[in-house]
Amino acid sequence: MRPYVVLRYVGLILLLNAAFMFLSFFISLYNNDGGQIPLLLSGVLTSLFGLFPTIFVPKNIEIKTREAYSIVVFSWLVSCLFGMLPFILYGGEFSFANAWFEAVSGYTTTGSTILKDIEAIPKGILFWRASTHWIGGIGIVLFALVILPSLGKAKMIISRFEISSLAKENFHYKTRKTLHVILVVYLGLTLLQTILLMVYGMSLFDAVTHTFATVATGGFSPKNLSVAHYNSFAIELIIMIFMFLSGIHFGLLFVTFALRKANLFRSQVVRYYFFSMLAGIVLVAINLKGSVYDSWGEAFRYSAFQILSVGTTTGFANADSSVWPPLSIMLITFFTLQCACAGSTSGGLKVDRIVIFFQGLRRQFLKLQHPQAVIPVRINGQPIEEESVDSALLFITFYIVIVFITAVLLSAMGIDTLTSFSASAATMGNVGPGFGMVGSMSNFALIPDLGKFLLSINMLLGRLEIFGLLLILRLRS
Repeated sequence: MRPYVVLRYVGLILLLNAAFMFLSFFISLYNNDGGQIPLLLSGVLTSLFGLFPTIFVPKNIEIKTREAYSIVVFSWLVSCLFGMLPFILYGGEFSFANAWFEAVSGYTTTGSTILKDIEAIPKGILFWRASTHWIGGIGIVLFALVILPSLGKAKMIISRFEISSLAKENFHYKTRKTLHVILVVYLGLTLLQTILLMVYGMSLFDAVTHTFATVATGGFSPKNLSVAHYNSFAIELIIMIFMFLSGIHFGLLFVTFALRKANLFRSQVVRYYFFSMLAGIVLVAINLKGSVYDSWGEAFRYSAFQILSVGTTTGFANADSSVWPPLSIMLITFFTLQCACAGSTSGGLKVDRIVIFFQGLRRQFLKLQHPQAVIPVRINGQPIEEESVDSALLFITFYIVIVFITAVLLSAMGIDTLTSFSASAATMGNVGPGFGMVGSMSNFALIPDLGKFLLSINMLLGRLEIFGLLLILRLRS
């Protein structure tokens, strides 16, 4: 592997981050909120480290497999490292561990926070915090691939390792077209939601930061009470709609709005995604009626928001779900593990793998009845390769094992069982809030520093779908 090739492309990613740091600086300057110096220094340092390899390292379009993996993985790691600079330089609640945790949580669109008083933070810093979501949501590397046409053939190779293999099945375009489809949908959702939130009462700043967090399915809010701060059903409804849309494969959203035949209404995965969410909302609402809320309207309002928020890995809150009945907590935990569709900004196991799992289970029952029969696993009527089926089942198993091991390690640090498991599942799935000490109206501030670093690893593993981060250790030149 040639390190200088990796350095060049990672440098380009740093320049992208620096651009958003400077934008955050101007917002801070406009508001005169005290965040100007940390953001300016961070932008300058990030620019210098980004410019150095792009100027002095020769351009090279022939990229090997391990180099492509390295570019993707190190782009995420280095972005998190430099992304924590504004937090560290600002100080306050941001110790080194807290700043790292917040940055990783932002880029991986997890939305778990260590902040106790979010509204005390300067607007420029909060905008940078929201920007990490938006950059990470589309994929740090994908964003660079779209806006840097000079990458040439390198674009095709790198994109193979940034786009989930599970997501590629619904993209029937060449690489360049695929990248632009993603960007068009991402920008379209961002613009439309921002306008709607402003129409229904949010300021421009609040609308943009909440939109960044929604479309990226991240969950960072500039308010201490998250979306509950506004106590507005209209705002909650807009966010619910966009959380749901952001959890769908972007390729399917594109062909649907383009009125193509192969749209989301024909997708078996999207049907499961919709009806599983609907079933969860109804069951939780029934469980909440009488025990927490007096009216059906309130029960469905809070049930729908929390299920969609967790089920799309967004992590916003309009109520404290930690005090809900055990059945509701168990159902929310299920959606914390399952999450939304591949090809979206969502994390977690992905409903695609859950559908494959159930189809594989059905096939196994049929083979018990008809041992000689050849029964392929089918999605949307099309047979799925055995390699894809095995890969999905292996991923589910590995995923659950990591969640369990992390929960055990957190318990060994003296953290209670509910908090340990929910924190592990929420960070691995890039969901955000859990239960217990890390509930939807709490934060991760009381988790020990070692626990924060452990959960940060979980976030990165979840965002890079485990193997993306681990395979780099095994690949040879």
